[in-house]
Amino acid sequence: MENSFGPGEISPGDAARLRAGLTAARQQEAIIARAQAARIRHHAALVEVALEQTARMTSRDSREREMPMRSLAAEIAFATHVHDLTAQKELNDAYTLVAKLPATVAALEEARISQRHVTVILEVGVGVADDDVRGAWEQTVLDFAAKETPGRTKAYARELAEAVNPVGMDERHACAAKTRGVSILDLDDGMALLQLRLPAAIAYGIRDRIRQQARVIRDEANAERARRGDDNTAAPDAAPDVEPAVDDARTLAQIGADVAADMLLTGAPAVDPTTGDHYPGGLGAVRAHVQVVVPVLTLLGAVGSGASLHGQVPIDPDTARRLTAHAPGWDRVLVHPVTGTVLEVDRYTPRPDQRRFLQARDQHCRGFGCRQPAHRCQIDHNHEHHDGGPTAVGNLSHLCVRHHTLKTETAWTVRQRADGTLEFTSPLGSTYTDEPPPRVVFIPDAGPPPF
Repeated sequence: MENSFGPGEISPGDAARLRAGLTAARQQEAIIARAQAARIRHHAALVEVALEQTARMTSRDSREREMPMRSLAAEIAFATHVHDLTAQKELNDAYTLVAKLPATVAALEEARISQRHVTVILEVGVGVADDDVRGAWEQTVLDFAAKETPGRTKAYARELAEAVNPVGMDERHACAAKTRGVSILDLDDGMALLQLRLPAAIAYGIRDRIRQQARVIRDEANAERARRGDDNTAAPDAAPDVEPAVDDARTLAQIGADVAADMLLTGAPAVDPTTGDHYPGGLGAVRAHVQVVVPVLTLLGAVGSGASLHGQVPIDPDTARRLTAHAPGWDRVLVHPVTGTVLEVDRYTPRPDQRRFLQARDQHCRGFGCRQPAHRCQIDHNHEHHDGGPTAVGNLSHLCVRHHTLKTETAWTVRQRADGTLEFTSPLGSTYTDEPPPRVVFIPDAGPPPF
């Protein structure tokens, strides 16, 4: 007869297996921590080489002096399949840790803390400018971190940094305010996260105003429903001038998001310095430029997928069809029915043929995993024009300003194959390839084309 155990009880066999598993988990975490510390030291050593290259340069031009670091980041980016900006941030973080927070790297090496603790300590510690103060702060935080979670460590580290930081809050806030900006994070299912980096007082003020307006809209909708009755239906012979019933089933959060989107898309700024001949009506008259790729079968409603924003972010078919209906011009892209390779580009509103072809093929920057939309990129002569490179689609591709500059001002070279694949060769002689992004593929149809 098997033994039965009540809630919270555990058999001796299960207890032994769990203890062994937990011991193995701790051992693996220690191995990972030591490997991450070794990686930090390795990256910092690579940065030392790039800095030595910069120190030997005679040019004082800041952009030229950035090239050794950019080239190193590009080399790592291609080798490890990440964006070169990601690689450069990791390099900079590693160098900062080794140079300014060496005890943190040592604690990771000893597996006293995890990589998540390191990230927290780095984020807060770089704000402490004085070396001696930062060293004492670091040791105190490490003692705390060795016994606590990264989340609690972050709160403790911030509180302690505020107490010991010799630089006042006013000065630090003024510096931090210079980093304000707007960014976007792509999500699944045709959604995106719009982020504003602002002073906290303004950010919370915006949120409070949105919430107030959302509550007013919700309360008015509820009052209207109550006034009309629960079923919200009118008799068949009701007077024709009766207003339609209000039926707003949105949540407060959904109303708030819609209010914010409406204000940002249609509202004119209170401070508007751009009135004049070039900007009639000011910033409120500016309209966004959006590139939407819509397969013809999606456009016709035959299939329910395939549309994308800037060739990057999937969007729902209904949105794609609405945007297409109001577009001032279309690009018709004819592709190979099997491989999807662009064969021809035509446009009802004419533009230079080569630019249309390249935008349809590349969709975004072709450098180092970059996804900057093509309309915000520069067209690069892969074989430089001044060296005899032709202005032909087989020698042209889109590169953003960052990657175009790197390719032009360093020893990186680019060669384009017949199918549009780019071959990047680094200063170390390593070769990496970037294939054109997937194109729209039209499903073969026996009927005539719908153009």
